[in-house]
Amino acid sequence: MNVAVVGAGVVGGAIAFHLARRGARVTLIDAGEPGMGATSHSFAWINSFGKEPRHYGALNRRALDTWDRFARLLGTDIGLRWGGQLTWAATDEDAEALARKVAGLQSWGYVARMIDEAEMLRLEPGLRPGTVKAAAYSDNDGHVQGTLVAQTCASRVQQMGGNLVFGSTVTGLATHGGRVTSVQLAGGPPPRGSIPDGSPPDAVPCDAVVLAAGVDTTSLAEMAGVHIPQEKSPGVVVRTEPLPPLLRTVAALYAPAPGAAGRKVHVRQGTDGIILMGEGSQESLARDDSPRHAAKILARASEYLPALAAATPVPVPVGYRPMPVDGLPVLGYTRAVPNLYVALMHSGITLAPLVGELATMEILDGARVDILEHYRPERFDRPGAK
Repeated sequence: MNVAVVGAGVVGGAIAFHLARRGARVTLIDAGEPGMGATSHSFAWINSFGKEPRHYGALNRRALDTWDRFARLLGTDIGLRWGGQLTWAATDEDAEALARKVAGLQSWGYVARMIDEAEMLRLEPGLRPGTVKAAAYSDNDGHVQGTLVAQTCASRVQQMGGNLVFGSTVTGLATHGGRVTSVQLAGGPPPRGSIPDGSPPDAVPCDAVVLAAGVDTTSLAEMAGVHIPQEKSPGVVVRTEPLPPLLRTVAALYAPAPGAAGRKVHVRQGTDGIILMGEGSQESLARDDSPRHAAKILARASEYLPALAAATPVPVPVGYRPMPVDGLPVLGYTRAVPNLYVALMHSGITLAPLVGELATMEILDGARVDILEHYRPERFDRPGAK
């Protein structure tokens, strides 16, 4: 089966990898290089903390358990680190909300618990938390180097006989009899590998096509008359140079806003020593990628981790994250074009290895995985659409 996967971020890469493992002939296409789109702007936190509704939380929780197996299959260091998430509240109102959230997570079977300040400092002796009205720790959370994952997936696809077509823009989806027959391309270097059936590099024939192109998925789907609406979701992260270990135990910190105003700050340190920081929640909208703003975020984080004060902040240009209009993933073949498979989601880092496995079964085996029924593309079908 010839499958064209459009989008070489962490989601498209994982799907392409699993398809190639199953013997599909995969062509992985991207307008840039693997992992350099939304994946490169991600905080890359692997978690299911507070993800609602319950079926969505359960999907993310299941995905956590696939990451170790996925890393073993990839067979190389992808910067995967576990250690859990530590968060705390500085006001009575936020403390009550945190306690309610943890109680709800525990009722779902998610490993999280309330802890006191003494345990916070046992977990992270270098932490200076300030006022602590309540604190929580979720043991299972982790993070990964998303761009490295995407690059590794692309490399493995090629090693398994797949084709890599990077730096080429998709200009159309050719159809016949209501099905996509080829992906039309423009620009870019020749493919890394041979295109099936000796076709020219500006046309990739396929038995099925997967759209996993992040924010571009909406415009690509429109080429085939499929409606996949998204919200604009800009986000900013700040990096440092590699530093000695500052976090002894936990994978990620979610801290309250310093002082009476401002946004919360989140911090994590990769296996490469680089600190990533952001403000607000993972769904916060942010467009200020100036050095001045980066310095402000570092200053906030340094109030809680004094060892950070000497670091140099490196702002990452604002990135636009995939965000389906209702906040939930879009997964599955479309009703209008039965061999067009959509894979669009905000929690791409967490979900990628699980989505890779399940999408492969749906594409190659004709399965319809019931835990994905909440996320089918047809929920966006326009009135009167087939």
